[in-house]
Amino acid sequence: MKTAVQMVAEAMAKIELVTPNAASEERATGHVTMLDVREPVEWEHHIAGAVQVPRGLLESAADPTSPRHNPELEPTTRVIVYCNSGARAALAARTLIEMGYEDVADLEGGITAWTEAGLPTVEHHAGF
Repeated sequence: MKTAVQMVAEAMAKIELVTPNAASEERATGHVTMLDVREPVEWEHHIAGAVQVPRGLLESAADPTSPRHNPELEPTTRVIVYCNSGARAALAARTLIEMGYEDVADLEGGITAWTEAGLPTVEHHAGF
């Protein structure tokens, strides 16, 4: 049996990590999709323009043949995945690669590292 820690370590060993500053520079080009895989309750602060798909719904949202496909996710577009600290994003990035996405990376340290680097976030208030 594999532990969750082992699964995350294996995923991180097989994916590209990108620093917050490098991800911010890529985002500025407009040629990257920032993918937030946190749960809706965690989306209060997020990266502007990020596509938000909870980790548990990723496969159907990323699959172009699925009726639940999110058209903002395309296998030929660069995707930088993030979560709070990077673990869920590593698993999600590995999943996208296994699904045939061509250029996927994990935001090293997640939104926590992004905000610690002084990079901007936007607020989202849930309607409740």
